[in-house]
Amino acid sequence: MKVYTVSQLNQYLKGLLENDLVVRRIFVRGEVTNLNAKPNSHIYFDLKDENALIPVALWRGDQASALDFTLQNGMAIVMDGRANFYEARGQFKLVAKKIQMDGDGAGRLKMLYEQLKQRLNEEGLFDFERKKPIPKFPKRVGIVTSQTAAALGDIRRTAARRNPYVELILYPAKVQGEGAAETIAAGIRTLDRLGLDTIIVGRGGGSSEDLNSFNEEIVVRAVADAVTPIISATGHERDVTLADYAADLRAATPTAAAELAIPDVMTTLRQVREKRETLERLMQGRLRLLQARLVHLQDSLEQRGPAGRLKDQKQRYGLLQERLAREMQAKVELTGRTLEDLSRRTHLGMSRKYELTRQRAALLNERLNGLSPTAKLVGGFGYISKDGAAVQAACDVKPGDRLQITMHDGTIDAVAEDVHRTE
Repeated sequence: MKVYTVSQLNQYLKGLLENDLVVRRIFVRGEVTNLNAKPNSHIYFDLKDENALIPVALWRGDQASALDFTLQNGMAIVMDGRANFYEARGQFKLVAKKIQMDGDGAGRLKMLYEQLKQRLNEEGLFDFERKKPIPKFPKRVGIVTSQTAAALGDIRRTAARRNPYVELILYPAKVQGEGAAETIAAGIRTLDRLGLDTIIVGRGGGSSEDLNSFNEEIVVRAVADAVTPIISATGHERDVTLADYAADLRAATPTAAAELAIPDVMTTLRQVREKRETLERLMQGRLRLLQARLVHLQDSLEQRGPAGRLKDQKQRYGLLQERLAREMQAKVELTGRTLEDLSRRTHLGMSRKYELTRQRAALLNERLNGLSPTAKLVGGFGYISKDGAAVQAACDVKPGDRLQITMHDGTIDAVAEDVHRTE
């Protein structure tokens, strides 16, 4: 009986397993369990079915080519790999070379969609704080879509109807199939360098596979990194792509995107014209009201101010002068007759009487002049008022008050520097 060492046995088993035609390359279907996936390291997991499980390893250097989605426990996969026997520990496992999701294409796309969505969301690419406002009155709008797509015609017709003066700049991109994501991302980056006001990215409706280009990471990052505000309009209202989440604004359709990007200039002009007319009416009404108030204040000032009162005093003075003149004339005539009568009696008596009368007339004239308001303003005296009211005492005035001094020959505007009150 031949006895083998452990090393000899393991060497035999390794050669037996790794050279077997069945397990040299094998496809195995199963469910992922006991997943151990650390960043920048090998991936280990078990692949199981209802009755058994087997360990699997995916070396770090093979991960980029072998896996295009994130493994998760409970995921059904089909693994393309080979048998591996580790002699030192006597352990058998499968080494994966390619891993695919087990199921239809739509299910696989949905899984990839959700995984990429979660990863990009965790990076902050969908955060609301990143969203840029859409310019209200753009001059140039970029479009990234197919040159033959119906969406392009919808955008152009909407733009021509709402504001034909907006310049549309098209980057013709492939919107589905192989290489579509790369051309869409290139279009976004190209238009972003042109300094446009807004960029519309999108296409018309289609299946999930048709819209998948707008779920590619390269497109989503191009949208998120753009300096120019981007409106995403992919598919119909029910379709939501990852580019929609990253865009600054999502539109249900390409037509809706054009309406969001380009304002209705005719409506805007009509609103501006209506507001201008309303403002003119309000200003005219306000101006008429202020003019009426100004006229009223001017009339009140003329009637109640010093000039008005001085005018009244002058009129009264004129009447007194006329009355005095008549009285003096009458007295002179009377005196003349008296003198004539007395002259016949005595020259001395007439002279004394005449002197007495002349002195009395002078006295009356001086008294009359003393009653005149104008006469009171002669010799350095004046009428002082503040804000249209007479200043009757020093306590009515504060330093800095503006005063009006009415003299017999005009009015002086003054400012009180200080006020000295008599104790």
